[in-house]
Amino acid sequence: MIKVLLAEDMHMVRGALVALLAYEPDIKVVAEVASGTAIVPAVLEHRPDVAVIDIDLPGMDGLTAAAEVHERVPSCRTLILTSLGRPGTLRRALSARVNGFLLKDAPADKLAKAVREVSVGLRVVDAELALAAWDSEACPLTSRELEVLRLTEQGADPGDIAGRLCLSAGTVRNYLTSVVSKLNARNRVDAIRIAKDAGWL
Repeated sequence: MIKVLLAEDMHMVRGALVALLAYEPDIKVVAEVASGTAIVPAVLEHRPDVAVIDIDLPGMDGLTAAAEVHERVPSCRTLILTSLGRPGTLRRALSARVNGFLLKDAPADKLAKAVREVSVGLRVVDAELALAAWDSEACPLTSRELEVLRLTEQGADPGDIAGRLCLSAGTVRNYLTSVVSKLNARNRVDAIRIAKDAGWL
């Protein structure tokens, strides 16, 4: 029996996924969570074989949670579900060492197949998306620049970001200027849009 944790914030979608997996005789959903911050505690409590995680979750995004699961409970495999079929998003998922990456609009039978394959150590990635990622441009931003841009996207000003990251406000502004320049953006808002469209945020 493959034990699965399901992390999805939309109740109707989560219920549909649970119902879909309930038809499979060798798969059992042992835990359901609605936020990214609830994933690791649930994995530690229920010890699933596979965590099926939506990429966009409140509290902590799915990729950050998947990386933390990999670090804290390496026996638990991670399968990311997303409606964002962007090459940059796949690159981020692979950097987070997820075991599978499945688009939400994939046929229903692919989910159970992906859970089975991931549970035995195989990598599952949509073929078209993998080819697109191969051909796409890598993110030109450093991890610190991405972190500053992500916090800016969440509404934090340079002073708030400086406090959170133990930097000076001037250093934060320099990072933001660098981001705008590297992305050939008009301003910070445009830089956020460009990074999101590319799947880097």
